[in-house]
Amino acid sequence: MDMELVSVLMKGMESVSVLMKGIESISVLMEALDLRLDPKEFFNGSIKVFEEFMDLFKDKGQDEVASIAQAELDSFKSTMLNIAITGETGAGKSSFINALRGLTAEDDGAAPTGVTETTTEPTVYPYPNHPNVRLWDLPGIGAPDFQPNTYLRQVNFKRYDFFVIIASERFKCNHAALAREIEKMGKRFYFVRSKVDEDLRNEERDHPRTFSQESVLERLRMDCRKHLQKAGMSNPEIFLLSSCEFTKYDAPALVKALQDDLQGLQRLAFLLSLPNLSAEIIEEKKAALKKLIWLISLASALVNVIPIPRLSVACDIGILLASMIGFYKYFGLDDRSLANLARQAGIPIAELKAVIISPRAEEITEDVVIKLLLKEKGLPRLTANLPVLGPMLTVGISFLTTYLMLLRFLCEVAEDAKRVRKTALKEDKKKRK
Repeated sequence: MDMELVSVLMKGMESVSVLMKGIESISVLMEALDLRLDPKEFFNGSIKVFEEFMDLFKDKGQDEVASIAQAELDSFKSTMLNIAITGETGAGKSSFINALRGLTAEDDGAAPTGVTETTTEPTVYPYPNHPNVRLWDLPGIGAPDFQPNTYLRQVNFKRYDFFVIIASERFKCNHAALAREIEKMGKRFYFVRSKVDEDLRNEERDHPRTFSQESVLERLRMDCRKHLQKAGMSNPEIFLLSSCEFTKYDAPALVKALQDDLQGLQRLAFLLSLPNLSAEIIEEKKAALKKLIWLISLASALVNVIPIPRLSVACDIGILLASMIGFYKYFGLDDRSLANLARQAGIPIAELKAVIISPRAEEITEDVVIKLLLKEKGLPRLTANLPVLGPMLTVGISFLTTYLMLLRFLCEVAEDAKRVRKTALKEDKKKRK
């Protein structure tokens, strides 16, 4: 290779490396910003971000930074995650898929459930608000002549990032054989023992005086482990759950294990696709999106910018608009998600909408975005006195202004999600009494 070309390539790589380090340092400062901070402390933190931002552009081209920010956002949007769900006929694969997506069997887009095998070939069920995250219902593995390597070939093994192996009674040789084959091919798997609510009800009915939920669950876990070890699994981890009561038993631990075992953008995509199973998940979504909004703000301040009337800010309103609508969907506040939740809780959707304070998804327009930006107009006035010259002043102010607007909106939407969840749970408890 021509030495001059090598030199150019090396300089290009060094430039990108320096840019990424600069962007990472800004990210750390942005994460420290919190709207609940003392106003003076918050402003001082904002100034540090602004100065770091301006330093990033001191020797770098605007287009170069813009392309990196846009590339990072595009990577997130295009990230795919494929999860395979398998087990014997009647084990509750379809019910598990629905529960993990926050749906019941009667909701639009739900996987069909039944006592007979409803799956004859791999069937995909995307998450309603994050279609790049997909659950696959695989055919049953209960045939007497079951061959795990043949089965994995038939269901297109390479497509899936990991496998969930479900049993509603005892784990058998087929489950263990499939797990060993999956492990041999370098992919992860998780054992799930479903329908434990039925076991608990039966045990309480048959032994009302001595019934102990903890004892029954531990006995089920030990029995599952014993049969899997007998089939050749050394130290299997088993998650006990009920798709009908998906926030109980080991379901939260399973969701955390799936999330923890994923890396980077796949982990983020899985988290944002989840229904609001707990207040903790809502907080995790908020923290994850907080790390993303500074990139959104950077892209908005650098790509397809237009001046905003009455504000010394120029930004891409389209990016901000799409992001805010995306936040609504990630937190389950869009009409479809609210309709499903209202139906499950047995209440009118109006009761859920009544506790939402932020602008509803259908109300978020360019005019609304501009009004929200105008609320942050104090920052441009204060930063206008900084010793920075040229067009990058406007870029820096635009970056900080859009970030603060999105941060405020994110916090409001997260609080709305908590109120909606609390309202639905309260009504659901009344219904169960």
